[in-house]
Amino acid sequence: MYLSTLSRPAAGGRAGPVAANVVALGAVSLITDVSAEMVTAILPLYLVVGLHFSPAAYGAIDGVYTGATVLLRLIGGYVADLTDRRKPVAFLGYGMSAAAKLGLLAAAGSGVGISLAITADRAGKGLRTAPRDALITLCTPPEHLGRAFGVHRTMDAAGAFVGPLVALAVLAAAPGSFDSVIMTSFCVALLGVMVLVLFVRDTPGPKPPREALRWRALMSGPGARRLVPASCLLGLATIGDGFTYLLVQKRADLALGWFPLLAVATSGVYLLLATPAGVLADRIGRMPVVLGGYLTLTVTYLLLAEAPGGLWLVGTVVVLHGAFYAATDGGLIALAGPLLPAGLRTTGIALIQSGQAAAYLVSSVLFGVAWQVWGIRPALLAAAVISLIALAGTALLLRPSGKARP
Repeated sequence: MYLSTLSRPAAGGRAGPVAANVVALGAVSLITDVSAEMVTAILPLYLVVGLHFSPAAYGAIDGVYTGATVLLRLIGGYVADLTDRRKPVAFLGYGMSAAAKLGLLAAAGSGVGISLAITADRAGKGLRTAPRDALITLCTPPEHLGRAFGVHRTMDAAGAFVGPLVALAVLAAAPGSFDSVIMTSFCVALLGVMVLVLFVRDTPGPKPPREALRWRALMSGPGARRLVPASCLLGLATIGDGFTYLLVQKRADLALGWFPLLAVATSGVYLLLATPAGVLADRIGRMPVVLGGYLTLTVTYLLLAEAPGGLWLVGTVVVLHGAFYAATDGGLIALAGPLLPAGLRTTGIALIQSGQAAAYLVSSVLFGVAWQVWGIRPALLAAAVISLIALAGTALLLRPSGKARP
């Protein structure tokens, strides 16, 4: 596979059915996201409004929340490739995230304890993501990867859609009982681990020679050499959901009680568009769809900076943000899978995701500081400019080769 395949689909007929393993992994992600979003939907509001964190402080926390597990992602990906066993590494990651919910209960309001529990949860996510995505690539023909990731991300989005609603239902039944929400979240996460154990098959990859399991083998190919810096650029173009929802709430003067539903609405749009976006990527090429998704994110920044407030702004931003996730979450990995060495595919995926996470950490911190020092409008305009530069750089890095080879 070569970079000339990035902009056009492979030859062939209509997409075939999605592998049973992809559906099983989608079910695990759906259940796990219900659990995760129960806890995280109100986190930005709790920190900024409830605990009066400054935008810069929130930016640091938000960045660390996503970027602090970079090394663990790489270790998990490499161990999965070295042993040719991806399911056990994914199991460890899902199990850590489930146990972290009990850690939140044990923290009993302690800031240090809550931070440790959140770190454990993100560590689990860091461990499981690359092996899970590698399993999808190993059981799917390359020409159908967009569809497979679209179906998986649709199921994942369904969990993200339901999670905050379940949390609201628990709080309606037991007002003010956040411990009940966390315990329910733990039980749901445990169910996801059980589905993984019972229904997901550990698809082995090709048996490469030992020398192929070295980093030099990964970085010598055109895929990693171009995809890793591209993923870093795309990470810099992202300021994070928490900032987006906080800005929508401020610009539209939205009542605080509606804040958790912004994530629900975004997930609903994502849920509707993820599979169509994946099928479109298989037909017209994955790179145009991914870059188009990031362009919608840039438009979101400009709207939040320049457009008048009101409910129309809420609806427009939610639709654009959901479309961004539908086009990009899974799209870059579907694009990358065939370009990475089979023996180090999980490691390569982890490296790409780590590049995004590390750049996202920088982006979140810088945006938080810019908001606090310059104000909302200049910070958003700067984010839009950086996003456009990142998109241009990514398009240049991933441009098709001059000629394809068989």
